[in-house]
Amino acid sequence: MENKRCGWCKGDSLYEAYHDEEWGVPVKDDATLFEFLILETFQAGLSWITILRKRENFRGAFDNFDYKIIVKYNDSKIQSLLQNEGIVRNKLKVNSAISNAQAFMDVQDEFGSFSDYIWDFVDDKPIINTILNYKEAPATTPLSDKISKDLKKRGFKFVGSTIVYAFMQATGMVNDHELGCYRYREV
Repeated sequence: MENKRCGWCKGDSLYEAYHDEEWGVPVKDDATLFEFLILETFQAGLSWITILRKRENFRGAFDNFDYKIIVKYNDSKIQSLLQNEGIVRNKLKVNSAISNAQAFMDVQDEFGSFSDYIWDFVDDKPIINTILNYKEAPATTPLSDKISKDLKKRGFKFVGSTIVYAFMQATGMVNDHELGCYRYREV
């Protein structure tokens, strides 16, 4: 018998694997948090499955999301990214990845780690929601509004409340698995 999953991922093996193995699992590692932050910013205006299908291309193009390398990208590297058909070729988003790398490191300097900073917003434990159908999950919350404002104040780009809430869901800061989903209790 197959496990019951959240409705949003059904029918696509890549989506199902992402749902089963990553989505909603609490992430405390700065490198992984940065990857999700950058992928979510590139998702702005697009579907997550589009980004997920290009994830390996993004990893290759963006030096495995090593923010210490990304922060040093020059015009030549930016031009090569804008020519890379394997990623989302949006100049504002590419430039934001570079400025977000700097802002990310500034937060690390101030708080010791980005993880300490971001998880402090939820007192270091996931918010557990009770979603019956994924379509009932909010796109934003007062907390995602607050985090968005704070990130923007710190120089981050493409971090509106909707992007921040998706980041919170992906990194397990909030558990929005459907109540009937087998992953709800696991994460």
